[in-house]
Amino acid sequence: MHTDILILDAHPNPESYCAALAEAALAGARSTGASASKLELRRLQFDPVLHAGYRDGQALEPDLLAAQAAIAAARHLILVYPSWWGTWPALLKGFVDRAFTPGFAFRYHPEGDGWDKLLAGRSARVVVTMDWPVWAYHWLQGAPGNRAMSRATLGFCGVKPVRFTELGPVRPSTPEQRAAWLAQVRRVAAADARPHARAAVAGATAPGP
Repeated sequence: MHTDILILDAHPNPESYCAALAEAALAGARSTGASASKLELRRLQFDPVLHAGYRDGQALEPDLLAAQAAIAAARHLILVYPSWWGTWPALLKGFVDRAFTPGFAFRYHPEGDGWDKLLAGRSARVVVTMDWPVWAYHWLQGAPGNRAMSRATLGFCGVKPVRFTELGPVRPSTPEQRAAWLAQVRRVAAADARPHARAAVAGATAPGP
């Protein structure tokens, strides 16, 4: 059974602003009639360390198997996380290392001349918060976390397009600004979900053979 939208909340603190943004994304997606669910990575029980790389294999914990099934069932991913030290929280990096495994997210060709992008057919939205101004993250730091997510991770596995909603600086923001960002995330999640909701309705009303 597919899910139109899967929200990945990748902040380790359940009381964080990112957690509120993930909930706003869920509400926005569901407001269109699309099916949507949320996966809170902090609730998953797994070892985030890939001890031997992908060479020897590492058994997946039940929560990671369930997370893989949720990703495989989704048409569109919305990731929500803070930019820490220019890139992702360790929780998200460990999740990607362990869950985006060969045979699930990608498969190298045995001749060594390329790879299969096993998550192709999905798109993504990344909602990232930061304490720098957004312009400074791009012009002074080069947006390293965004490039790693869009090109070396999601893009490598076939997810496209990958769009970003960047919010910041959060630390000095006012309650009014945070409320506006929550409303913005609800809007973009609804806009992302709307084509999937229409497709689901069209499929449900299509005449039988």
